[in-house]
Amino acid sequence: MLLFLIGMAILVIGYFTYGRLVEKILGPDDRPTPCQTCCDGVDYVRLPHWKNMLIQLLNIAGVGPVIGVILGIKFGAVAFLIIPIGNIIGGSVHDFVGGMMSLRHNGANLPALIRMNTGKAFYWIFSAFMILLLLLVVAVFINIPAKLIDGFWPESPYFWYIVGLIFLYYIAATLFPVDKIIGSIYPFFGALLILGTFAIFAVLMYHACKDPSLLQESEAFRAGMLTPENNSPILPMLFVTIACGILSGFHATQSPIIARTMAHENQARSSYYGMMVLEGVIGMIWAAAGLAIYNLFPELMKVDATTVLSKITTYFLGSWVGAVTVISVVILAITSGDTAMRSLRLSLAEMFNIQQKPIRNRFLLCVPLIVIVVLLLWWSNQSVETFNQLWVYFAWGNQVLASCTLTAGTVWLFRHGKPGWITAVPGAFMTFIVTTYILWISPAHGGPLGKPPVGCGLELRTAYILAILFCLVTTGWSIWYGRKLNRIEHPATIAEETK
Repeated sequence: MLLFLIGMAILVIGYFTYGRLVEKILGPDDRPTPCQTCCDGVDYVRLPHWKNMLIQLLNIAGVGPVIGVILGIKFGAVAFLIIPIGNIIGGSVHDFVGGMMSLRHNGANLPALIRMNTGKAFYWIFSAFMILLLLLVVAVFINIPAKLIDGFWPESPYFWYIVGLIFLYYIAATLFPVDKIIGSIYPFFGALLILGTFAIFAVLMYHACKDPSLLQESEAFRAGMLTPENNSPILPMLFVTIACGILSGFHATQSPIIARTMAHENQARSSYYGMMVLEGVIGMIWAAAGLAIYNLFPELMKVDATTVLSKITTYFLGSWVGAVTVISVVILAITSGDTAMRSLRLSLAEMFNIQQKPIRNRFLLCVPLIVIVVLLLWWSNQSVETFNQLWVYFAWGNQVLASCTLTAGTVWLFRHGKPGWITAVPGAFMTFIVTTYILWISPAHGGPLGKPPVGCGLELRTAYILAILFCLVTTGWSIWYGRKLNRIEHPATIAEETK
């Protein structure tokens, strides 16, 4: 229990200390924001600060801080320290820098920001990769909430009807102006999310105060833990299993949505850094709930995370309140899936210079996306194995996205004469993680999500060495390139500094 409380304290203190330091480096000021300079009544619409924070939280907090941490806590109680430390120096910085880059460039989407800071050649590769990832996100975040809702009626025939309803909502949220659907219903969704999450927190703390061993590793828990011996080394598996809560590349695709609705740059720290910290709090609560239920029912360590989630809610809250909590998890998925599809539309429109004010243009961009998502949904529901593969590709692709965003952020910071170490350090670490994963993972190296048919299958030590070399090269390049651009673009400043 002590590790859990320390971790929660790290998140709160980190927001007011390290978060303020990052804000000072980024230097938000009084310049006009995109909603003031590019207002179009569709995507560039001024929204209240509280609503922007809520939209950002619901956009970024998908099922990761619930499903991901229920899986991730199997690595042990050390996750109670890894989650908050990674969040404060990694994930929150990633979101804040990505959001500020977008704010400073007319609400530009992630591919455009990558092009500005890494060049045209990498831009096309990255754009294709990001579009594929977002399509996976949409499919995953239709599947999971549909299965959770369908679970209320055992052996029900309603699954595909639920899928259809969720997908129709995604299409509507993608097409309509941001203030009409997303801006209108997110306050209601947010209230349910807060109610469900803090209901489980209150009851969990009540039980943990009576029995502190619930939040410690029992002997039975240790017997089923994920360890290197069962092909689950913490490096890299924990940081691929738990993304939302620590560091998630998907968030950088969502930040431009509220960069286009923010009235003042001084709202950026609470909207970006603060909402990622709050997602870390949500992740910590569900990680604690996962550890408690595994201690009480060790046999659950061998079943899927959605089954464990249902057990957590019914055991600690009962069937009725538990149902509300499951609904809050459904909301987490839906409110990330809808904006993932919106981000797809915005990115494609930006790439091909298609005006988005006419609804006809928005609809035509969505048609091919709808067809591809339908095919992904059909494929992923052929079996449990195909869905697991979909999740695995999403999981490691998400962290590749984070590595690329942090690399671009490092270039951007050094380019403007700012201390880029705040992104270079977590960027180097995440590059190490994803490179190790891709080099090591194979059908022989399964991990908590099954045996994905990806990766090179190298020995772990060899993968570590090659990943370290690669991250040194990429980090060194981002620092060198950023400083080079700074010398080209700001020669007068450099001349003044050398006097």
